[in-house]
Amino acid sequence: MTKNQKDPTQPIRLKASQYAGVDEGTACTQSSFKVGKKAFLFIGMQGGRYKAMFKLHDSREEAAQLADKNPDQYEVGSTAWVTVRFTAEQPVPKKIWTKWLDESYHLSVAGTAGKTNARTATKKKRTAAKKKK
Repeated sequence: MTKNQKDPTQPIRLKASQYAGVDEGTACTQSSFKVGKKAFLFIGMQGGRYKAMFKLHDSREEAAQLADKNPDQYEVGSTAWVTVRFTAEQPVPKKIWTKWLDESYHLSVAGTAGKTNARTATKKKRTAAKKKK
């Protein structure tokens, strides 16, 4: 990445950090985003490109289709994890990463004590919406 290129991982990292109950850390050379003890995103540089890993269920078929068309960019693992490799010149389309990030977060919340944090955040949103009415 040259000095005048933006880091294409920044919007993904920002959105990931804004979910309820999220802790950011490091796993090997990648940034990790967790809710409770369950990771939902690994992201960073690897081999001169960027790499992001999302935990998917409903979108695995979509990811598999992308992997068939672009095996150098998309990889569907044997578990729930899908890996995307990209560059600043060819970032992950926002429509894809936002959908996959939401799904990955919600899958992790469903499988952890982070459920409490997500429920609390949902209750706060509902209360705020009721107050607006």
